[in-house]
Amino acid sequence: MTVTHRWRKEPGSRVQGSRPLDELKVQAPCVVRVPAGGYRIFYTAIGPAKPYATCQGYILSAFSGDGLQFNPEPGIRVAPQPAVPHMALRVLSPTVARCVDGGWRMYFESRGSADRPTVICSAVSDDLLHWKHEDGIRLAGFDGVGGPRYLVVPDGHGRIYCFASEGVEDRRQSIVSAASSDGLNFEFEPGYRLRDRQAEHDTAGITAADVIAPQGKDDRWTMLFSAWQDVPAGTEVPLHPSRDPDAANTGLSEDFAAASIASDMAGYRSRIYTAHSRDGLNWKRAGCVIEGGGYNSEELDAVHSEDMSLVEIEDGQYRMYYAACDCNGNWRIASAVSRGSLREPDV
Repeated sequence: MTVTHRWRKEPGSRVQGSRPLDELKVQAPCVVRVPAGGYRIFYTAIGPAKPYATCQGYILSAFSGDGLQFNPEPGIRVAPQPAVPHMALRVLSPTVARCVDGGWRMYFESRGSADRPTVICSAVSDDLLHWKHEDGIRLAGFDGVGGPRYLVVPDGHGRIYCFASEGVEDRRQSIVSAASSDGLNFEFEPGYRLRDRQAEHDTAGITAADVIAPQGKDDRWTMLFSAWQDVPAGTEVPLHPSRDPDAANTGLSEDFAAASIASDMAGYRSRIYTAHSRDGLNWKRAGCVIEGGGYNSEELDAVHSEDMSLVEIEDGQYRMYYAACDCNGNWRIASAVSRGSLREPDV
């Protein structure tokens, strides 16, 4: 595996479980630059203060003036809806876009019972704090889609990059894209943006991909994506609760986070990689940029680094927020800063 060194990890965590709403698990960040100043991170969480017994996760937020020190904000930003079958158990992996009317739209992965494919839904807000679900499904297909990242591409239309699941026994999870002219109705673009199982440590699927579009005609597109490495052969893996058909009834009401983490820590690894493109559709992998030291390491991201979100902090220089899991199964939001402009070729 080629490891590139154009990212510098920043010490400490940006967000970690600190209250009854998020003390069990924190994942899947999305960072937004607030127009009045500062940054808001939206993230997936679960804790004993969940709104109902079968709930498996919701979206919270934290605010920072400098992008490093974040303070959790009260309340839940977006919660699943038990009366909506495709959104009955969990909402996760938010991505936020500005609307033409000056408001905001959040796209997120939505989960119901294990026999229902995951879909992408949306909510709208005027202030980035109070969100209202929009009826319907923004994107559905394959054997489930999720981990969305929204981008306005150079010609002005919107594009969602997301994972597409395929198969039950031989489960695959690759990156596809869908385009929209109004932010509500999306159509898949032909083919795959990145196919899984194309590298040594990409054997258990790709979970998310965030993309930087070019600003000049000669600039390249840059993608950061997270891929999982499968467990060693012969490993017995606990059933993840998202694939448990009984969870729709029991919700694993007390043990969802513990069961989820037990599966995460069964021998899997995840890392963050980069890829480049000249058109945003055809991509070439360029190596690993973030990985931890493994199950015997003391790093915050020892075992897992995934589901990143990018914000430009200087001309061409970016900060990446990502979900990190240590050797004890503790999930947090960590960060890293690019060494120089991401629009320049690798050196």
